[in-house]
Amino acid sequence: MSRLDPDFRERQTTAVKAKQELLAKFRSAPGPDDPATLERQAARQAIVAAREARAAEREAARIAEEKAAAARAIAEAERAAKAEREAAELAAKLAYEKREQEAALEAEQKAVRDARYAARKAAKKERRRGY
Repeated sequence: MSRLDPDFRERQTTAVKAKQELLAKFRSAPGPDDPATLERQAARQAIVAAREARAAEREAARIAEEKAAAARAIAEAERAAKAEREAAELAAKLAYEKREQEAALEAEQKAVRDARYAARKAAKKERRRGY
């Protein structure tokens, strides 16, 4: 038989050799108590711990930023409320002053009307006396 057409016995011995090599490779693999395996596990655990610590730091930073944003929003709301109160007080003061000015103007206009009326009445009285 040629090399291209192996017979059954050659294929069987090749398969047995492959199985034995695979088994030898499996047996030579380090076990769970091997120092290299333990070192890799420790490294993985350290990476996981570092990742969790970074996540916790990010969460703490996010919470701190939310608190700062809330404090800024409260301060802004207080400033807006104060500005609104001051604007309302100013508007009330201006309205009061305007009412006072209108009242003074009305009083002045009434005094002028009363003076004209009194002058007409006095003139009419004078004309009656002159007859």
